[in-house]
Amino acid sequence: MTVGPGDDASWAAGDRAQYRLPPSALLEDSAEDLYENAPCGYLSTLLDGRIAKVNGTLLKWLGYRREELIGHKLFSDLLTIGGRLYHETHYSPLLRMQGEVSGVALELKAADGSRLPVMVTSVVKQDSDGEPLLIRTTLLDARDRRTYERELLRARQQAEHDRARAQRLAATLQRTLIPPALQPVPGLDVAARYHFASSDEVGGDFYDLFPLAAGHWAFFMGDVRGKGADAAVVTSLARYTLRAAAVSDPVPATVLANLNTALDQHSQEDEPPFCTVIFGLLAPQGDDVGFHVVLASGGHPPAVLLRSDGNADYVSTPGGQLVGVVPDAQFTTATVDLRPGDTLLLYTDGLTEARTPRAGERYGDEALLDFARALAPTSAPDAVRTLTALLDSFGEGLDDDTALLAMSVPRPATDTP
Repeated sequence: MTVGPGDDASWAAGDRAQYRLPPSALLEDSAEDLYENAPCGYLSTLLDGRIAKVNGTLLKWLGYRREELIGHKLFSDLLTIGGRLYHETHYSPLLRMQGEVSGVALELKAADGSRLPVMVTSVVKQDSDGEPLLIRTTLLDARDRRTYERELLRARQQAEHDRARAQRLAATLQRTLIPPALQPVPGLDVAARYHFASSDEVGGDFYDLFPLAAGHWAFFMGDVRGKGADAAVVTSLARYTLRAAAVSDPVPATVLANLNTALDQHSQEDEPPFCTVIFGLLAPQGDDVGFHVVLASGGHPPAVLLRSDGNADYVSTPGGQLVGVVPDAQFTTATVDLRPGDTLLLYTDGLTEARTPRAGERYGDEALLDFARALAPTSAPDAVRTLTALLDSFGEGLDDDTALLAMSVPRPATDTP
């Protein structure tokens, strides 16, 4: 039915007929009835706090008779001890200064001793000359709100508990994927660092250094795609496969080929698990001479060689494919001689892909090489210590886990006169 501007009477009549409402039901409640039976509590107090008027809603909430309150009790008498202290020290002084206070959470004490949480708003009524006459206060029942807040707090505490548990599990799992300490290598200084980007998730970076037969040593560093439990499974498989393959046949390219086969057989998804890995073999060259190093790379960032003469450059291993992507992946090999004063640095791409303060820029390979050239010559512990400070300087820009592994041949000790 369309109602025009002049059809108020016909609309009202039609509405009453449709819903069978008596005419009085469409009229506004009387002011006194609205005050007495409002969905909130009302009270008026004199300036000294004595209750002068109170509505039926508040009396029903508290279980008092009207004559028990009016002229006999202060508003603060209805509050709990804590609320009374707050009222006297904060609420009342603020009301005198501002003339109004809104939305303060307090608790009322009912006649039976129970407590009623309320939201309180008070306004000072003034006469025509601006002099205060009395205080009008509105109280909203906050029991449902208090219940909601408690449930919200309980849910938050449970979430914090679950997060702390997840962090403990992640940290415990991560510790099983990297060696707690590297074994000392005769004639070599070794240092490592694992920088966690998140305490909630297990990263996919891993490294190790371990002895082989005939005085040789093997080392590796890798980075598994993704994070979390799935990445941890692949990380564990890669780490232990590399160790077993190195014992069986320590030729670096062959070790990576064995890992590639293991990951290919492990694949049960459309997107296979894969990783980048750099694997190396250390062969000592005699006292104070150094080590011969053979490196094989499967798509991993190249190692950095920092020379004793202050030069630094990448150890190029071009063309090495990701490990686990294709069944017949090809891996490239490079050889270097690590002499006294030289340092070999391995790292994962969390370092070069860190975001710098310049918007949208990554740290990058060139910046790392410049950093290494400024750092050389150095020792393994100093290199890792300095790079750790660099990682810390990125702040939130370091959003991926980063592993560092450095090996250096110490310079021969010189006798002092």
